[in-house]
Amino acid sequence: MSTQEQTTRTFPARRAVLRAGIAAVGSGLPAGCGGSARETERRDGAPGPAPGRSAQAPDSDEAASQRRTSLERRTRELTLTATTGMVDLGAGRTVRTWTYGEELPGREVRVTAGDTLRLTLNNDLPDATTVHWHGVAVHNDMDGVPNVTQPPIRAGESFTYRFRVPHPGTYWFHPHLGLQLDRGLYAPLIVDDPDEPLSYDREWVIVLDDWIDGVDGLSPGDVFARLRKGRPAAGHATAQEHQARRGAPERSARPLRPRGGVDTGYGPGRDQGPEPHGHGMSTTPYEGKGPGTDRLMRSDLLGGHTGDVDYPYYLVNGRTSADPSQFRARPGERIRLRIINAAAETPFRVALGGHRLTITHSDGFPVQHHKVDSLLLGMAERYDALVTVKGGVFPFTALAEGKRGAGMAVLRAGTAAAPEPSARPAELYRNVLVSARRLRPHESVALERRRPDRQLKITLTGGMENFDWGIDHRPYSPDRIHTIERGERVRLVVVNATDMWHPVHLHGHTYGLAGVDSLGARKDTSVVLPHRKLVCDVDADNPGLWMLHCHNVYHSESGMMTTLGYR
Repeated sequence: MSTQEQTTRTFPARRAVLRAGIAAVGSGLPAGCGGSARETERRDGAPGPAPGRSAQAPDSDEAASQRRTSLERRTRELTLTATTGMVDLGAGRTVRTWTYGEELPGREVRVTAGDTLRLTLNNDLPDATTVHWHGVAVHNDMDGVPNVTQPPIRAGESFTYRFRVPHPGTYWFHPHLGLQLDRGLYAPLIVDDPDEPLSYDREWVIVLDDWIDGVDGLSPGDVFARLRKGRPAAGHATAQEHQARRGAPERSARPLRPRGGVDTGYGPGRDQGPEPHGHGMSTTPYEGKGPGTDRLMRSDLLGGHTGDVDYPYYLVNGRTSADPSQFRARPGERIRLRIINAAAETPFRVALGGHRLTITHSDGFPVQHHKVDSLLLGMAERYDALVTVKGGVFPFTALAEGKRGAGMAVLRAGTAAAPEPSARPAELYRNVLVSARRLRPHESVALERRRPDRQLKITLTGGMENFDWGIDHRPYSPDRIHTIERGERVRLVVVNATDMWHPVHLHGHTYGLAGVDSLGARKDTSVVLPHRKLVCDVDADNPGLWMLHCHNVYHSESGMMTTLGYR
């Protein structure tokens, strides 16, 4: 089934969302802000701070207030074209896909907190599309959910997104329609802090992805069709084995469908091979003798089953590890890493060989600094980290957690040869940050501790056997809206009743992870392990219809999403 066929199929149900939303939460949503003009790029007012500049002495309160007022009046105008074309993944591998501006990833958009972004998207694709501004507290009509917050942008048409960007941090944007995220439609959105407290010399934006589109004719729609049909894939576990892993009594000896990844018919790219076993890695052997053979994709760090698609390529900044992107610095310099997992279905464990990472931000919001050797990013999560560069040449490795292969980029602070694609830094296997629960928020962004006004419980359900992922045992329905009230503090409890982990994302808001005596790191996307729960507090301060969903694009497209609404 093609992506276009999937999109057409989902539209009728989604059209009803606008009517259902009005009935459930009233008609007090902001008016749309559309447009068809083709803009030219310009910047009003003084430029924002240069990336990675050193921290400056604090201004007086009056000067800071004047600068913030000036920033609020600044508008950043851009035009972006979504189009089809060929992209080069490195080492001679080219594929036809969908991109923003024929670049992979799309060109970084950079603004300063307080700016107004006015971006016109020209849709030169063969299908409708939208743009979702992931993690940004936009007005609801700018959120990019088709037939929920805006009509889809039809082929050959344009739409102008216009919103004030309220918070500094590392964000990104992508479509919110069908399986388009598993193509090349994504780009970083970096929001500079006008009062940046960090001191660093350079900045490195790192975008991670899993890739299958255009490889020997395959598309995400083909993958989804095979998943929905329950196509045998990897790891031939029996019912007894699955029950034993869950610690539950045996129900039946009836064999289950395999619980691993789609057998795409392709093995790892030539730069990728079987992973060595290490901390958190599955000890399940590879089955078969050659590329494309099935295996069970498992990770101890993620509580078992890792994913359903064993991708032929894993990318860092649009390149395979056979021909990696390179970043140059001088020994002793301090670099700010902004790491974005833009993958559709793959968690990544990342490390920079020979260096420790000092985590400074999670999902755009600052945290109390925390040192690790490596960290795990679920799909759509972002982390910022500082490193002090050593002399030499080092691999930045993004290991596809529980899957075959890895992406790699190179930090070059010397003249040595580049690392081999198979390089696996020792840091990958020690002191791994798996969850932001270990992080504490910086006091400047910590949510005030207060008693929640209501509790909202949502249960993730379904499984790989029938690929019937949903919420509360039902697939997504436009007429089902969880209503809350403006101004409330909502205790959100997301229970994972499935045998697989899920990266859960809430639109239009950030939340504080609930702790024993305080609220933890501010987040918009969190890893929820199997048979565990996410407990967080959300302030209802941005009215509208807001999606809550799994950011595994194949899970959300099959039904694992729902809507929160208030006016």
